[in-house]
Amino acid sequence: MKLKIYQIDAFADKVFTGNPAAVCVLKDWLSDEMMQNIATENNLSETAFTVKNRQNYDIRWFTPMAEVALCGHATLATAFVLFNFIETKTVAISFQSLHSGALHVSRKEDLLTLIFPTDTPIEVEQIPELTEAIGRTPERVLRGKTDYLLIYADQDEIEQIAPDFNKLLEFDARGIIVSAPGKNVDFVSRFFGPAVGVNEDPVTGSAHTMLIPYWADRLNKKQMSARQLSKRGGDLECEYLGDRVNISGKAVLYMIAEIEI
Repeated sequence: MKLKIYQIDAFADKVFTGNPAAVCVLKDWLSDEMMQNIATENNLSETAFTVKNRQNYDIRWFTPMAEVALCGHATLATAFVLFNFIETKTVAISFQSLHSGALHVSRKEDLLTLIFPTDTPIEVEQIPELTEAIGRTPERVLRGKTDYLLIYADQDEIEQIAPDFNKLLEFDARGIIVSAPGKNVDFVSRFFGPAVGVNEDPVTGSAHTMLIPYWADRLNKKQMSARQLSKRGGDLECEYLGDRVNISGKAVLYMIAEIEI
């Protein structure tokens, strides 16, 4: 069996930046084991699989280690593939996911906008073991559906964080987000996810479902600019809409290839 596979750099305006994701557009679902094997073989932070279901698309996401409930950059990458190669005349695509419900993506020229459900974080007490694993004491610790959010004073602190990834594996969370006010944007962040096989994710769209409501409340702004400070880096335009958030960015094609299995 041969499958076409696309590799897209999401939240990027040129290749080798943003967050790479693999995308497979299927006629019918493969087995869970096969999809996981493909994702493991790809060894990218996410591989997305999608199948058309009437007018919409069902979507699932796999890291090299596990299926996840939501992935922003791979959804953006999947929408890029559909807009540019399959649904070329449409300007909006709706996805249905197993664990995160309906997700929508619109396009305006080369800017794609994820319309995702808000994940409003709840403040919790300081966790000494988490502070030790991150290596710096945060000002605040919050918890969302799957991730922790640690708030720091400034961008310099975020840039200097060097976590102990083995210790981060001990926490019952998909990932750890660290964030602070930005120098040239409203806020910056980084995302660590060793529990799902991604020590540091280059640009994490789903993390912004927590980041946007937090910073919207703190900055008293509904529209914000953000940057994820990974080695590759990525820029996002953010909008808070109450129960939904808009996360906008660009994407570029890196590769079209064929899997033989």
